[in-house]
Amino acid sequence: MAKAEHTSTAKPSKPAAPERVAAFRTGLSAEARAAALLIAKGYRILAKRFRTPHGEIDIIARKRDLVTFVEVKARASLDDAAYAVTPRQQQRIIDAAQAWLMTHPEHAEFELRFDAILVAPRSLPRHLIAAFDAST
Repeated sequence: MAKAEHTSTAKPSKPAAPERVAAFRTGLSAEARAAALLIAKGYRILAKRFRTPHGEIDIIARKRDLVTFVEVKARASLDDAAYAVTPRQQQRIIDAAQAWLMTHPEHAEFELRFDAILVAPRSLPRHLIAAFDAST
């Protein structure tokens, strides 16, 4: 009896470039540091890495009657991180926040804020409260 051969039509996945893997790990580490900072400040983390077709929100956190949508930026310096939050990216975060609010109507009446947390090597993370707003 002949043994049946199995041929796969799926292409083997190409390994990610080392630079992309390093950037991904840096981002995860920065997000963990940012979440720890928020928790230390009394926030409760509601979601991490919330993805929509419009964009991604790194952290959604709540403190009393405030919900804040947080963009985390890791760069070589805190200034570089601050400049990395572009107007186009801000709009994508605002759009993603609206999508999150549609799926979480229990938070619709809360005060909303858009923050940024900047992360750089050999520096404490910097929390920019109200880094941008939805009216811009």
